Amino acid sequence: MAASKHNKLGAVVIPNWNGEQFLGECLESLLRQTRRPHVIVVDNGSIDTSVELVRRRFPDVTLVELPKNTGFTGGVNAGIRLAMEQKEPFVALLNNDAVAEPGWFAALAGELEANPEAGIITSKITDLSGKKLDSTGEFYTIWGLPFSRGRGETDLARYDHLPDIFAASGGASIYRTSMLEQIGIFDDDFFAYYEDVDISFRAQLRGWRVRFTPKAVVRHRIGATSGKIKGFTTLQTLKNLPLVAYKNVPARLLPSVLPRLWLAHALFFWSAVARGQGGIAVRAVLQSLLLTPKKLWQRRGIQRTRTAAAAAHIGEALLHTLPPDAERLRRFVHPIKFKQNRNTL
Repeated sequence: MAASKHNKLGAVVIPNWNGEQFLGECLESLLRQTRRPHVIVVDNGSIDTSVELVRRRFPDVTLVELPKNTGFTGGVNAGIRLAMEQKEPFVALLNNDAVAEPGWFAALAGELEANPEAGIITSKITDLSGKKLDSTGEFYTIWGLPFSRGRGETDLARYDHLPDIFAASGGASIYRTSMLEQIGIFDDDFFAYYEDVDISFRAQLRGWRVRFTPKAVVRHRIGATSGKIKGFTTLQTLKNLPLVAYKNVPARLLPSVLPRLWLAHALFFWSAVARGQGGIAVRAVLQSLLLTPKKLWQRRGIQRTRTAAAAAHIGEALLHTLPPDAERLRRFVHPIKFKQNRNTL
């Protein structure tokens, strides 16, 4: 779609890597939107026929072809840069293995228009059947561990009246471009996993708010992309978890967060070793250590430009508990109280 023909209603960026089998359904769902966005597909060096599919069936979609797989962050950043060059007011991200309901984009854009203090709005994401929640946003805990609110729950309306959230899922959220010009786009070093928590953290430290709207609904094929690469989740989790904290956690919270995070990280490492992924775990830790000086340098700029009110807000927003699915860690930390109360740690 040529920029001169586009009426600046906002853009949607879809990163794609060998996703031919579900990309068509994703794009068709965007053609049914009540508020039609400018659709940008960024192909990450696919070797299937994804590019041909877009050209053949979706001629109005802008196609950006990258020569190699640059990960989720590299893919979406290429699309975001294009949207910002074309002066789009908002840019949404949608996984190529997701299907958006017809009012999805209108609901996200409408929330940004109605809430000038909000820089990011996230969706209600369900599994592909629409019967279980995948995410209604992300929380961040004092353990330095993020988790998706509502994942696996069957009460789809449970969080509909709770718009405030710590972070937005990168798989189906919208970002104000004026905010991105201020805080920067996604961190390419993350490649995938927790890059969405990182950018939400940075947004809040500059005074922006992150919100959830139940009116924007997306159905997601959970794990369809990450499951293609053995050990991918282990590698990215162990590499990226410390980097989020090193960059973003305000100094007064570091004594509470870092010891807990290091303990959890060590347990995750040895769990990976026990599963036969020791080599991957070692590679992840080495990559994380090599990136740490760069992240600490970036931290200087992030913390220097934060506001006192934003730092206080971060402290109030951290959950003083472990993620709901961290039962092994909970048993290790406090085996006696584990059976008494799963929400006290």
